[in-house]
Amino acid sequence: MSAGNGITPNGEYTQVIQSSGPFRVGDRVQLTGPKNKLNTITLEPGKVFHTHRGILAHDDIIGLPDASVVVNNVGVEHLALRPLLNDFVMSMPRGAAIIYPKDAAQILAQADIFPGATVVEAGVGSGALSLWLLRAIGPAGHLASFERRAEFADVARDNVATFLGADPTNWTITLGDLADALPSAVPDQTADRVVLDMLAPWECLEAVSAALKPGGVLLCYVATVTQLSRVAEAIRGTGFYTNPDSNETMVRGWHVEGLAVRPDHRMIGHTGFLITARRLAPDTILPELKRRPSKTDFSDADVEAWTPGALGERSVSGKVMRKRVRIAEAGAATSKARGLDGRGPAIVAAPLDLHGTAETTADTTADTTADAG
Repeated sequence: MSAGNGITPNGEYTQVIQSSGPFRVGDRVQLTGPKNKLNTITLEPGKVFHTHRGILAHDDIIGLPDASVVVNNVGVEHLALRPLLNDFVMSMPRGAAIIYPKDAAQILAQADIFPGATVVEAGVGSGALSLWLLRAIGPAGHLASFERRAEFADVARDNVATFLGADPTNWTITLGDLADALPSAVPDQTADRVVLDMLAPWECLEAVSAALKPGGVLLCYVATVTQLSRVAEAIRGTGFYTNPDSNETMVRGWHVEGLAVRPDHRMIGHTGFLITARRLAPDTILPELKRRPSKTDFSDADVEAWTPGALGERSVSGKVMRKRVRIAEAGAATSKARGLDGRGPAIVAAPLDLHGTAETTADTTADTTADAG
């Protein structure tokens, strides 16, 4: 296990853990069976992993090198690997829907996220994009995240701690609306990049424009063409940005086996649109384009017609959300406890003040009753 050290903009020491070497207690391990089925477990002494084709003792994995083959009690082989970040974000507990790795990779490239950057992110969701951003900015950068819902922030914070083994000291989560909270959290013209993943990013453009440095990048992730068109016109309407660029990313795998080479039957198609623009210097007027598509008027009714609720998407119930929070908390606690030597805490860092008190049996009963009602 190796660790990268650095100093945050506030002068605080930070240590980000990256697992390597033999498997240790507390490590997350991805097991791939003979039918290519994946299972992720957390190694604990004395525990066993059950399948319909036998059991595999955790003790048989602890101490083995990464990428080893282990055999269960009936002779079935499993490949044991530490999950990559790509694997982790697809299997971690979710509060809100995540940004897929294919989009996260494009966000890092198109927004030009660099080591040492100051990045503003809203909203946090389940923390998938936060992990990619933290890795890209490194210990010398700073990520300021904003989230309206406390339960989403809890899940995101715990997911990040589970993967990194600690609460990064160069990451802050602010609860509240970005338009209201950003001016007090990020001084004017100090943000290098702003990444927005929200329903109505056009509502925050005034605050975002003040926070961005001249030449800084604004990137918005939106799900529908209505949102895409409206945010593009809103960005143009401010007069503070270059003309926005819009795109989407689709990934299609290929089956390659000898001379049998063909596209996979399934692909990761549309998940969202990315739209980027750069902040102009104060008092700069962008030269007018020779050709420009005509504007379209929007009403609030147009936007509401494309919300998740209007499209029939199911929201997460309170009971399910509380369960996912508990799962994320347990994963974070296990990851923090393993430490660099497998015996002690990985880092001493001030926890983000987002948690309430522990849920009691009475609370759980009341929650269940309330949800049933």
